[in-house]
This record gives sequence, C-alpha cells and structure tokens, in this order.
Amino acid sequence: MAVAFAVLAGCDAQGPSFRNTDVSGAEWGRELALTGHDGKPRTLADFRGKIVVLAFGFTHCPDICPTTLSELKQVKDKLGSDGARVQVLFMTLDPERDSQSVLTQYVPAFDPGFLGLYGDRDATARTAKEFKVFFQKSPGQAPGAYSIDHTAASYVFDQQGRLRLYVRHEQLATLVDDIRTLLKGG
Repeated sequence: MAVAFAVLAGCDAQGPSFRNTDVSGAEWGRELALTGHDGKPRTLADFRGKIVVLAFGFTHCPDICPTTLSELKQVKDKLGSDGARVQVLFMTLDPERDSQSVLTQYVPAFDPGFLGLYGDRDATARTAKEFKVFFQKSPGQAPGAYSIDHTAASYVFDQQGRLRLYVRHEQLATLVDDIRTLLKGG
C-alpha cells in the first residue's frame, strides 16, 4: 500500500498532467539498435536512469533539425543541474550523407552531451517504422542536393526507458515542465 501511494504521489487519479502528448503505454517506440557518433553500438537500455529525448532529422536540414537541437539545448539549460539527467539523441534519417564523422562534428556542436545516432538504410527504415516516423527523399536542383521530408517531432522516455511523450516541433519550449514531472517520477 505504501509503495502504491509513493508511486502515485504528485499525480492525480489519472496520472501526471503533461503539456505534450502523453503516449505512455504505447505499443511502439520501444526499440532501437544503432551506432552512436562515438562509434559505440547503442540501444535505449544504455540510457536507463536518464530522461531521453529522441529527435529525428538529418545534418543537411536547413531549418527544423538545427532549430530542434538548439531548442533542446535551451531546454537542457533551463533545467539547471537536472539537465545532466537528460540525454538528447539525434537519429539521422540520411545514412547516405550522415556518416559517423559528419555526426561527430554536427551533433555535439549544439551540446557536447548530445549524441548522434546512425545506421545503414535497413536500420534507419526499421527504426523510423518502430517510431512511426515518416521520411522520404525529396530531389534537389543538383545531384546529391536532395532534402528529406520527415516527421518533425521528438519522443521522450522516462528514467525506466518507457516511451512517455510525443512532442511536436512547435511544442519543444513546453518540454521543461514535462521533464521536471518525469524526473519526479511522474
């Protein structure tokens, strides 16, 4: 009984109140097996004990992707010392151009603690499907100058590695309060 009370402390009868879309209990977004820009194989289990924010994009993205990473840096900074309890992951949807070395230069430029993730075409497609992320190459004016249309959202996992939130790009500024709720066990 005391355990149940402790788990529910700070929550109303329907659970915590989030500003972003609560997807707790989702039957998707449970697995990823990619490589970090540090060269290490990575899964979600590697980050247990931290709040994880997973964003999808590509390094040649002219607007949404760099804005997302910049805003996630601001979120982390606004959390103060609790920012150290948050891991931002940026998964590329462009395995043709976003090599380990490209991600090593790009992702940590926003914050040294952010980690870029990549895989081959199959791993990229498999992970995007697991997270219900749309992506499609869009031809450019010159060969190799393509863009990638993609879902502009991030996913947030709690400290136990459970998918909890879907965050639309334009809602990133509201993420600080939701992360604080999750850090309190919400």
